[in-house]
Amino acid sequence: MNRLSAFSSPLLLGFDHFEQLLDRVAKSANDGYPPYNIERVATNGQSNGLRITLAVAGFARDDLQISAEDNQLIIRGRQAEEAERVYVHRGIAARQFQRSFVLAEGIEISGASLDNGLLHIDLIRPQPEVVTRNIEIAAGPPNGGPSANGKLSVSTTPNKAQEG
Repeated sequence: MNRLSAFSSPLLLGFDHFEQLLDRVAKSANDGYPPYNIERVATNGQSNGLRITLAVAGFARDDLQISAEDNQLIIRGRQAEEAERVYVHRGIAARQFQRSFVLAEGIEISGASLDNGLLHIDLIRPQPEVVTRNIEIAAGPPNGGPSANGKLSVSTTPNKAQEG
C-alpha cells in the first residue's frame, strides 16, 4: 500500500528526515499514556535544564527502559506477568507503553530517577562556550586589494620555467 505524503513532490528531495520526524510526533501525540509533565529547572544557577516527569505507577525500575536514538528520547515500559497471582478482579491496568520525545539539537540527558511512581528524566542544554578572537588591523592596503590610488596592486614573481 502506498502512502500519500506531503513530501512526495519532486521539489522536496532530501526531506525524508523531516517526514520521519513529523510521523514520530504525530504517533506520540495520539497516545495519552502515561501522562507526563515537562518543567523548566535550574541547573548550576542557570535555567537551561528541563525535567520530564512520567506517571508510571506500578512499574518497577527493571520494567522501564530509557534510550536515546537520533535526537529522540524513547521511554518504554513493560510489566512482567506474575504467574502465581490469581485475580478475582483486575482493575489496575498492567499495559506496556512507549513514549517518545523529540529532542532539540544539543540537548543532553543528564540522568533519570524513579520515585513514588514518578519517573523523572533530567535534560540539560550546555551553554555554548563563547570564543573571542582579536583580529589585528594591518596598516596599508590589503594584499591583492585596491591601493590608495584605486588600482589593483598584485605582486608577481617571475616563473622560473619562463626564464630559461
